Amino acid sequence: MELFDVEPAKKEEKMPPPAQHVEKSIKLEVTGDTKRSMASGDSSDFEMALRLPEDGQPHSVVIRVDTLFTATEEGSPEWFVRLFDPLGVVWENTPSADQEDERVFDIMPGHEKTFTLTIASPTGARFGDKVTVLVNASLKNDPSVTDVATLQASARQSILAVKTSIGHEKTVADSLASRARGKPIGVFAILSPATIRGYVFVEAMNTDALREAVKGVRRTRGLVKGETSFGEIEHFLTPKPIVSGIVEGDIVELIAGPFKGEKARVQQIDEAKEEITVELFEAMVPIPVTIRGDHVRVLEKEK
Repeated sequence: MELFDVEPAKKEEKMPPPAQHVEKSIKLEVTGDTKRSMASGDSSDFEMALRLPEDGQPHSVVIRVDTLFTATEEGSPEWFVRLFDPLGVVWENTPSADQEDERVFDIMPGHEKTFTLTIASPTGARFGDKVTVLVNASLKNDPSVTDVATLQASARQSILAVKTSIGHEKTVADSLASRARGKPIGVFAILSPATIRGYVFVEAMNTDALREAVKGVRRTRGLVKGETSFGEIEHFLTPKPIVSGIVEGDIVELIAGPFKGEKARVQQIDEAKEEITVELFEAMVPIPVTIRGDHVRVLEKEK
């Protein structure tokens, strides 16, 4: 028998799986709008959450806040900005604040960090003044891993109600208009609706300046606390059709035109032309007559 040398079979070597690459990134997510407008003296809160890389590692995160104030006029007051977390104030821009420009937070894997940024508009803010706030978050051991949340707030006018003595609304409105022309108190418009008794509406910028101006006007009883929305007064600015309130069947008296003094019954209403068609009571033959809506006075409503 002939013998042959046989080389033993080699075992297949198992290669280790390739290492998974986890891209490091952090994210500052803001809830809601990042740009807001607010009345003088008001404040607004911006809620945000900081999310870390999903690498299962704890991280130290550096938080830095920068502000840029834009004034429409020289001498406009600076806005107040404060950043805080559930444990307290992180950063604020008050002159008395004794703090560092940066804060470091140690965050465990699987957790997120929440912050609230409060922006307050000063009472002397001018229309169009604004502040831009940059909240920067970066990893302490790798500053290139970073994210920035940009938030902005601008000043807008308010609609305020001035309480007056009943029957003196027009006098108060005229007095306030005269004061607004002589002093830069930031009044844009004054509204005294004929159907509103005891109140005058003022569109103004500086609440404190308006309050001081109101103190010197006779027949006023001060500012009503809080702001009035435009929706609450919008209907006063929209003229109603002259035929508004007149319905078919109403008994009216003609107050103008060749049939002045005659009584009639409303037969038809044309709101587009602001005309009504009536039938005169005293006419020998019932002939429809078309007249303008403001040429009649309602005597009796249709039941």
